[in-house]
Amino acid sequence: MSEGAPLGLVVENLCAGYDDTQVLWDVSLELAPGEIVALIGSNGAGKSTLLGAVSGLVRTWSGTARAGERVLTGLAPDGIVTAGVLQVPQGRRLFGGLTVEENLRMGAYLRRDREVAADLERIVSLLPRLRERYDFLAGRLSGGEQQQVAIARALMARPRVLLIDEMSLGLAPVLVESLLGLLAQINATGVSILIVEQDVQTALEVSSRAYVLETGRITLSGPSAQLLDDPAIRKAYLGV
Repeated sequence: MSEGAPLGLVVENLCAGYDDTQVLWDVSLELAPGEIVALIGSNGAGKSTLLGAVSGLVRTWSGTARAGERVLTGLAPDGIVTAGVLQVPQGRRLFGGLTVEENLRMGAYLRRDREVAADLERIVSLLPRLRERYDFLAGRLSGGEQQQVAIARALMARPRVLLIDEMSLGLAPVLVESLLGLLAQINATGVSILIVEQDVQTALEVSSRAYVLETGRITLSGPSAQLLDDPAIRKAYLGV
């Protein structure tokens, strides 16, 4: 899925927001090469803003984000894609009037190599349902199928770091389990994954480490299994 050695991500003292409204305050986190890390928090905590800032879609006020030795801060979104960092956005944001195949090919729009067709075949082989829906309009797919297309489209750009925003939103648990299996397969190819989830249990079960974001600040971090057993986390996010 990726091209080259696994790549990590380091965010240091990042502040960002919209217009005059600050959303993130001195956020720092690290995703080691080949790791799956979760970013959890309540709705409105700033999780999507952080992914947007790393992806170049939200202006960074101060601080930095780096992928390996490459500084991402200040790059245009296409430059960040070229650096190997891809975001699967919340809400999927597919081209509803295009077919599944056309959506997947859009993921490779910056590539100039001759292996796009081979990658397309390899990615679809991971997702048999998409092969069955290859000529369907994306706007007519189920929510789970659309999420598969969104992930597959990102893979077409050969990411080394994948940022996934609210993958489970609106999906039945059985579909979420299937997608978690897909993430494990992707990660096994060397792609580092930062997963942002409001479904805290799902996020902590799939990741090795996690960060808690509250009102724009990192308030807690540690091994996912440890956070899953933390009474404060269980009370605040799991209702137990």
